[in-house]
Amino acid sequence: MSGGVPSRSSRVRRILRGPRPEAVPALVARACALVGVVDIAAGVFPRFRRSRMHAIAEVLPGSFGPFAAALSLSAGVLLLLLAHGLKRRKRRAWRAAVALLPAGAVAQFVYRHSLIGMLISLALLVPLLRHRDEFAALPDPRSRWRALANFVLMAAGSLALGLVIVSAHPNRMLGDPSLADRLTHVVYGLFGFEGPLDYDGNTSWTVAFSLGALGWLTAVTTIYFAFRPEHPAARLTEDDETRLRALLDKHGRRDSLGHFALRRDKAVVFSPSGKAAVTYRVVSGVMLASGDPIGDVEAWPGAIERFMDEAKAHSWTPAVMGCSETGGEVWTRETGLDALELGDEAVVDVADFSLAGRAMRNVRQMVKRIERAGYETRVRRIRDLGEAELERIRLAAEDWRGTDTERGFSMALGRIGDLADSDCLIATAHKTDDQPGEYGDLKAILHFVPWGEDGVSLDLMRRDRTADPGMNELLIVAALQAAPKFGITRVSLNFAMFRSALARGEKIGAGPVLRAWRGLLVFLSRWFQIESLYKFNAKFQPRWEPRFVVYRASADLPRIGFAAMQAEGFVNLALPLPRFLRRRRALAGRPCAHAVTERDVRAA
Repeated sequence: MSGGVPSRSSRVRRILRGPRPEAVPALVARACALVGVVDIAAGVFPRFRRSRMHAIAEVLPGSFGPFAAALSLSAGVLLLLLAHGLKRRKRRAWRAAVALLPAGAVAQFVYRHSLIGMLISLALLVPLLRHRDEFAALPDPRSRWRALANFVLMAAGSLALGLVIVSAHPNRMLGDPSLADRLTHVVYGLFGFEGPLDYDGNTSWTVAFSLGALGWLTAVTTIYFAFRPEHPAARLTEDDETRLRALLDKHGRRDSLGHFALRRDKAVVFSPSGKAAVTYRVVSGVMLASGDPIGDVEAWPGAIERFMDEAKAHSWTPAVMGCSETGGEVWTRETGLDALELGDEAVVDVADFSLAGRAMRNVRQMVKRIERAGYETRVRRIRDLGEAELERIRLAAEDWRGTDTERGFSMALGRIGDLADSDCLIATAHKTDDQPGEYGDLKAILHFVPWGEDGVSLDLMRRDRTADPGMNELLIVAALQAAPKFGITRVSLNFAMFRSALARGEKIGAGPVLRAWRGLLVFLSRWFQIESLYKFNAKFQPRWEPRFVVYRASADLPRIGFAAMQAEGFVNLALPLPRFLRRRRALAGRPCAHAVTERDVRAA
């Protein structure tokens, strides 16, 4: 490392402490949440007035008449919504809280004539104003989908809270209405209409104003999210991609995941010298990098420092998924982050691979059986395929995908056949019969991305569901056998999460804790293919390269894990498009598909 690394390391460690919630933002956030909960309770439950909590409620924003109940609910809900943003030091949450608390103070004086309540509201405002520099985080990437999500969540919450409101006055309710009647009253009240329920005295007005306030909040917050300026997720620009490809040309041999940095739904930060870069995606407030930094190892600290600067500016949680042992050492040394072994990458050395021997008997028998069934394989570079065949492969890969969403982030490129990826390797399986399928004789696809000049990394595996089992084994063997022709000496296969735990847990002498951990992983494999990927990779007798997750604190791991599952496509919080629309949009967005129509491809 260069001589300036130690001072840079100390600066990065100070940067790291920035995203941690400071004492004041955390306390203010908790205070806002507490005030919100008490305000909601004060506005909903009439007996709250005569409880011991009444003394506390008297000095908090809000009051208890028909108007005050609605105001109390509104203040409580808004403060609860703002609490998370204040904890993350978001500037816009701070502005909203600064505007809301004086409004509550005015309400105390106007509606309740409570000087103490007004002073308490202003007292909560004091630390916000005094420590305003702590609340400087920029907005997260967002889209118009946030408005729909807000409407769904607020509507569901309003219905649930509305049922509590209409049921909180049993002694004043006329008759014994059913749950359906109460729900109908809530729905009418959210839209500002009178429902079928009736109460004694002013309780009808209290319930009506409370329900109307919930409906108003739902509408206003949804409109705000729908019409506020977007902050779209960053994407690689053409210049970014050009610079990354130049770094990969010089240093791409070092990391098998390097080429996946060229996913166009990632953003990038470069070191001051431009000799290294870190690519990332922001998911649910987590700044998620994957693999090692790209470029010269000597310049990695500069790129890491820029990464941490960006995390601090937005108050994002920094994390790295799937870095190598060397990458983990640099990340932890330069930032003070911790590292945890996540699993192992299967790497096959072409020179050592052979189908001979007892260990390869199952693979050998499966390959021979499939070949006897009439299948043949072809292994080529992308640049050697004709446009019509390449488009047929794209369409098949889209149709054969087993899920509605494209899975993969750290070890997936997210595209096939781009002209810029002409060095990618593609292995296809074909079977000529009397009744060719929708894509001719094409039955299975494996796509590999470059790993320097002498290696490739497996990107995706797709097959026709009507094809015989064993297509993936057939094509991996074909790719390994054809590798010397392309100057390829090593092939990276799938990543196996928790591989060492699975391997040790099934051995004789494994302790009860390790066996229990393996049992849990086997159970989770029903949904996440943990054990199946490990066993599939192990068929080819690879060497295992450990991969790590780098994180700030143990408390962040659940959040990082959830964000990683979103990035990898296992959890999809957005509404998926219908399949025919996804396909049409994919066709329209392909840069090299403009000259060939789908009908032309199928005819070919």
